Amino acid sequence: MSDLIAKTALDKRLAEIAAPVVEDMGFELVRLRLMAGKTATLQVMADKPEGGIEVDDCARISTDLSAVLDVEDPIVDEYALEVSSPGIDRPLTRLKDFEAWAGHEARVETTELIDGQRRFKGVLQGVEDDEILIEIERGAETPVIGLKFDWLSDAKLILTDDLIREVLKNRKDAGQIDETRFDEVQTHLDGEED
Repeated sequence: MSDLIAKTALDKRLAEIAAPVVEDMGFELVRLRLMAGKTATLQVMADKPEGGIEVDDCARISTDLSAVLDVEDPIVDEYALEVSSPGIDRPLTRLKDFEAWAGHEARVETTELIDGQRRFKGVLQGVEDDEILIEIERGAETPVIGLKFDWLSDAKLILTDDLIREVLKNRKDAGQIDETRFDEVQTHLDGEED
């Protein structure tokens, strides 16, 4: 079974080099892409298995990974290494991601047309064997369809208020947010005056 961590042959080779470095540090490789440009950028997304990677973690990964890449030298031209968290509206790159984020909205793209379409938007309903389950809107109906994981070319969570709330709650519950470091948060609805 494939994954969506790396797409091109070079990305897959780079992922083979990066994954052991990242995993030995106690993190997971979420996605890797070599992006073209005036100076190429090697974009590496990593996370803790339970979520919640910090800026200092990204810096440590960058330092260790940079040293290994300097020795392996898999990229011919000059490039910049960018290590980041996957963010709240994270890419879904492994089958387990679809199970972990069940109940949240996602955009999913397939390599081939499925019933006349390649793009699907809906609420993730988990996995069944090698299929991701997604509830999509079709007029008045909201069927749950199964898409084989190997058919996917891209998948990403959609940023919603519910997703933000859950991520923040999980970070707070895990002790990753120290509320004493912040002033009181004031919220108001659009159109209201302070």
